[in-house]
Amino acid sequence: MKRFAERANRLRVGDPTDPNTQVGALISQQHWEKVSGYIRLGIEEGATLLAGGAEKPTDLPAHLKGGNFLRPTVLADVDNRMRVAQEEIFGPVACLLPFKDEAEGLRLANDVEYGLASYIWTQDVSKVLRLARGIEAGMVFVNTQNVRDLRQPFGGVKASGTGREGGEYSFEVFAEMKNVCISMGRPSYPKMGSLIWAS
Repeated sequence: MKRFAERANRLRVGDPTDPNTQVGALISQQHWEKVSGYIRLGIEEGATLLAGGAEKPTDLPAHLKGGNFLRPTVLADVDNRMRVAQEEIFGPVACLLPFKDEAEGLRLANDVEYGLASYIWTQDVSKVLRLARGIEAGMVFVNTQNVRDLRQPFGGVKASGTGREGGEYSFEVFAEMKNVCISMGRPSYPKMGSLIWAS
């Protein structure tokens, strides 16, 4: 955990147009407040702050001071019943939950209402295949972050999303299907109270 937190502390926060930046700003002040609120909530619920925090960085250049920046945050001693472990934060927050073995890790990962994406870090291909098959998420990233080919499906399961977008899947997400039935001849109607069709 210590090395994980040290790595998070080394990530460079700043202007996303600077090629040396690793973490840019959140999309809006409202979203910044939501994510920083989750960090404070996690600490109130009993998590231990190992890196980052709920405050804006103070060491940014003057022209970035008003931005919605947040340092990558690592919370340890997280219990799976805490809201920070159960809800979708959508910000630079990692919640560390200990587990004894692969089976318990999979159970913890699936013991949530949401299932957008999951991340597996291992060099063991057999383990990857077992976990990817068992994890309840719409996307599984192995030894990488959420970087994908836009032609591939994007979307979650359970309470995360309502389908897939990306590539041909986008037609279903961004279009409304409509059924139009046209009779080209003399229509037939069922007689009320009878299974006999009348012409």
